[in-house]
Amino acid sequence: MENVDPEQNQMVAGSLAAGGAVLTLLAIGTVIYHYLEGWSWISSLYFTVVTMATVGYGDLHPTTDLGRLITIFFILFGVTIAVASITFIGGQYLAKREAKIERRREARQKKKITKEKSHG
Repeated sequence: MENVDPEQNQMVAGSLAAGGAVLTLLAIGTVIYHYLEGWSWISSLYFTVVTMATVGYGDLHPTTDLGRLITIFFILFGVTIAVASITFIGGQYLAKREAKIERRREARQKKKITKEKSHG
């Protein structure tokens, strides 16, 4: 039977939740702008990604008052979720990498101690 690491499962679940939150916001933004502004699906997705990434090229912008109002909240909420998700996933990656480095360090230390005992 495989040894299941609860911490690893929690990291994977958290990363999936963070990624899912970003994808959900992308889908919601795309649908809203497609129907509200009458943009194509590609243009709606493009605007959603550019907005969430805080790039704001300016080539596409909401023309309706409701679209502008939704964009204000979408920027605040979308950027917050995107940054939090990237921070969480990046933190999980760094923690995993740090643990791997620590395991290597410990293994080298054990090897060194064993070598010293056999020669001493």
